Amino acid sequence: MKRGVIVLTPFPFTNLKSKKVRPALIISSESIDKRDVILAFISSVINEAEIKEVDFILKKTDKGFEETGLKKDSLFKLGKLATLEKSIILGELGYLPEEIMKKIDEKLKLALGLR
Repeated sequence: MKRGVIVLTPFPFTNLKSKKVRPALIISSESIDKRDVILAFISSVINEAEIKEVDFILKKTDKGFEETGLKKDSLFKLGKLATLEKSIILGELGYLPEEIMKKIDEKLKLALGLR
C-alpha cells in the first residue's frame, strides 16, 4: 500500500474505547514497515469553527478530487494519526494526486513540529 492512497478502515477513537469505519490517508512510506501503516483521519463532517491549522479541506470542486474515491467535501485531520496493521484495511478508495499530497505534507510537517 503506497503513500497517498486513501483506504477504508476501522479507525480508533482517541480514547481507544471504540472505532469507526472511515476513510483514511496512508502517510507512511512503503519501505518503513511491511506489516503496519501510518494513517491520517478523514472526515466528511466539516465544522468551520473546529478546523485547526493542521487540517486540510478538499472540496469536490478541487482539481484531482475525482481520483480520491471520496464522495463529499472532506477534512483531512493531520493531527489525528494512527498506526494500524495493514490486514485490517477493508479496501482502497483512490489516491491523492501529487500536487494535493504536497499540501498535505506541509500540514503534516506543521502537525509534527517539523518546521
